[in-house]
Amino acid sequence: MYTESTVTTKTNKHDRPIAVFDSGVGGISILRELKKLMPHEDFIYYGDCANAPYGTKSVDEIERLTLSASKHLYEKDIKCLVIACNTATAVCISKLREIYTDIPIIGVEPALKPAVNAKPGGNIIVMATPVTLHQEKFISLLSKYGEHSKIVMLPCPGIVELIESGETEGENIEKRVRELFAPFDVMKLDAVVLGCTHYPFIKSTVLRVIGKNAVLFDGGEGTARETLKQLIIYGYERSPSQTADGEVVFINSSPTKDTSFMQKLYLAQ
Repeated sequence: MYTESTVTTKTNKHDRPIAVFDSGVGGISILRELKKLMPHEDFIYYGDCANAPYGTKSVDEIERLTLSASKHLYEKDIKCLVIACNTATAVCISKLREIYTDIPIIGVEPALKPAVNAKPGGNIIVMATPVTLHQEKFISLLSKYGEHSKIVMLPCPGIVELIESGETEGENIEKRVRELFAPFDVMKLDAVVLGCTHYPFIKSTVLRVIGKNAVLFDGGEGTARETLKQLIIYGYERSPSQTADGEVVFINSSPTKDTSFMQKLYLAQ
């Protein structure tokens, strides 16, 4: 593992790193999938832990924070930017693509399409932050696939805060998840969409609460595949033969936290 001070400019665009941005540590679930698919690539992970969570902030504040972090990363001579935050993607992915036209900008969205395709006509719950569920991007997604299944939107305040504080399992997480699912007959659920990149870290708890009847979906693998696709389109992908294993650099915006928690989550099975 490396720190921000180890980032060096590389003349060849193919050898420049892929940047992954999130409001905190949630995007590490996306980073894992990216590294699994492209182990030979270098990555910079930027977690804005000082301002987490984004999901309860105003749209203007989310946009300001995301644009600022993206500028910071772009200035490190990256070849691709992955916005590994559903809330930030929903609020300003279009604006980022207008600003940075020379590199691919990849966003994430709740994995509603694969859930509907796998469980047509089924009962599906979408767990997400309040902001994500009210943005035009998600509403458009819902209108496109909503008629094919019974979809319930489930805002999940409090979950991100617990994960950011280091609780990915245990009594507090389980209590909160049980409270969220209390209004539903979990035996009738067919699928649950983890519509925030923090939520894959509590998969085991969600499964324990909803039982084995429902299937969990998240967008990590799809985001990784889209990132590789865009790198190929732009001609920026690094040949796997160039290096056996790329570097991962972690950056944390919080002045009171180091990157050890990020590294622990990244390495955890």
